[in-house]
Amino acid sequence: MSVRLLTGEDATQFQAIWLRALQDHPEAFGRDYYDERHIAVEDVAAQLNVDPADRAVFGVFTGDTMNGIAGWSRYPGRKTRHRAIVGSMYVVPEARGRGYGRALMDAILDHARSQRGLERLIIAVTVGNEAARQLYLAAGFVPTYVEDGYIKWDGRYYDIEWMRMDL
Repeated sequence: MSVRLLTGEDATQFQAIWLRALQDHPEAFGRDYYDERHIAVEDVAAQLNVDPADRAVFGVFTGDTMNGIAGWSRYPGRKTRHRAIVGSMYVVPEARGRGYGRALMDAILDHARSQRGLERLIIAVTVGNEAARQLYLAAGFVPTYVEDGYIKWDGRYYDIEWMRMDL
C-alpha cells in the first residue's frame, strides 16, 4: 500500500472512484452523482492541479490501482484561512478493512500540519456511519454538534455530525 498526493495525471482514476462513492453512498456526500458525472476529466485534472497549500487530495494505492481517496480544502479568505474541511473520504468496498482509510487520514493530517497558518480541520460524518466516525475519533477529531437533516436524498433526511481537530 502507498499513499500519495494526487495530480492531474490521476484524474481518470480519481473521477471513477469519486463517482462510485457518490453512487454507493449518496447519504454521505453533499455532492450528487447526477451533477458530477458530466464533469470533463480535463476539469477534474485542473482541480487536482491546484496549490497543495489550499487543497490537497490523496489516493491510496495497491500497485497502480487506486483504492481510496480523501482530501482537504482550505477555507478562502483572510479571516478563515486558518481552517480547512476534510472531505471526499472513500475506500472502495473490496479494499476496506486493510487500514487504507487510516493511511489516507494520516496523509491528510501530516500534510495539513505542514501548512503554514493552518490551525483547524473540520470533518463531517453521516450519523449512523460508525466505521467512519470511529476512524475520525481515533485520528483525534472531537465531536462538536449534530446538524439534523443536512442531506436530503430520495425523500429521506440524514443528520450530519460535525467534528473538529485543532492542529
